[in-house]
Amino acid sequence: MSRIDLVVAILAGIVQGVVEWLPVSSQGNLALFLTVAGTDPEVAVQLALFLQVGTTLSAAVYYRDDIATAIRAVPGWRPDSAYAGENAIASYVVVATLMTGIVGIPLYVYAVDLAGQLTGGVFIAAIGFLLVLTGILQLASESVSMGIRDAPTLLDSILVGAVQGIAILPGISRSGITTSALLFRSYDPPAAFRLSFLLSIPASLGAAALTITGAGGLPGIEPLPALAALGVSSFVGYLTIDALMRIVDRIPFWVVCFGLGGLAIVGGGVVSVVV
Repeated sequence: MSRIDLVVAILAGIVQGVVEWLPVSSQGNLALFLTVAGTDPEVAVQLALFLQVGTTLSAAVYYRDDIATAIRAVPGWRPDSAYAGENAIASYVVVATLMTGIVGIPLYVYAVDLAGQLTGGVFIAAIGFLLVLTGILQLASESVSMGIRDAPTLLDSILVGAVQGIAILPGISRSGITTSALLFRSYDPPAAFRLSFLLSIPASLGAAALTITGAGGLPGIEPLPALAALGVSSFVGYLTIDALMRIVDRIPFWVVCFGLGGLAIVGGGVVSVVV
């Protein structure tokens, strides 16, 4: 392991820890960073998925009370009361995760194959266009949010799980697209972010498992840099969740999507010209 590998791993962990919880694509931005740092685009997509394990730990620790409540509800779970009381969170996570797998697994294969065909500026610009699309969706969702729901329903689980599956494509924000779907369903921002972050836990673990299985092991980097990146992303991720939940009603995150997407498009064009 060289010093450069360690520095890149730490920086990747910081990027993942911050942007995972913003309505911008953690996968897209991390893949963008790794590509600029010299990583092959196909490997960059795989690494971006794998490093979500660190921020998964952040969410599990931050929402440990909600997870404990869902676990306690499992022994008494019944179909006729699936979305009543303490059963609601457990049912929401299970149904939404199944929908994520149904939609996301086929798209994962497509995303990795596509990334292997795109190089340099084309790959970066493609991420930029998808980031702008996420910003448009976030802006539209803010204009229709009514803020009247606080507990998930079966329809919420199916809808949010399906759109989360789409977020496996590089450049589509998982937190952005799931939070937007919940805002469209009339949840207020704190409730939308909480339900989105809870759903990230099984989704991120599943994405990491897909990455390891598909690559036949830990792809692209040595074990020590990988552990460093996971540790940093976990620590930074916890701090970011806490800060975000304090200011969630004050910041228009679609502005961030537009800014980063525009920079990626411009940057991708410059790279294409240079290359």
